[in-house]
Amino acid sequence: MAAKDSIGKASAAAHAAQQNQYVRRLLEDEELRGNLLAAYATARSAYGRVSNGKPAAKALFEDRKLQRELVETAVALREAGEAFKAPQQRARKRRGGAGRALLLVLVGGALALALSEGLRSKVLDMLFGAEEEFDYSSTTMPAQDAPSSVGAPAS
Repeated sequence: MAAKDSIGKASAAAHAAQQNQYVRRLLEDEELRGNLLAAYATARSAYGRVSNGKPAAKALFEDRKLQRELVETAVALREAGEAFKAPQQRARKRRGGAGRALLLVLVGGALALALSEGLRSKVLDMLFGAEEEFDYSSTTMPAQDAPSSVGAPAS
């Protein structure tokens, strides 16, 4: 009797999984599975690099390979999340790519100008002309050290 009960529950669970749109999409969409597998692989590798004995904060700031793996994980997870959305939503969202790219270029340029003094001076020289060297020379004669009667003791 318990076996029949568990078979009924398993059958109900399988039927519910078949009706679930996310499970269906996971089974049917090869790109989605690829993104999830890539995210898992890079996350596992990044975890291995973090747990190698160094302090985690030091590893995050100094280990370039770890940083690259974390970025790859984030990109794969974002793409997997987009794959779960309806195809109409994904197509509509991708149309604004040119505006997003322009915004990215503008923000990157502003950061480069803010952080690089050499680049900033080159841009200012291009916009306003090169800075002229200026040597100051006075056109007035220096005051003579003449004896002053003010405050001087009388002889």
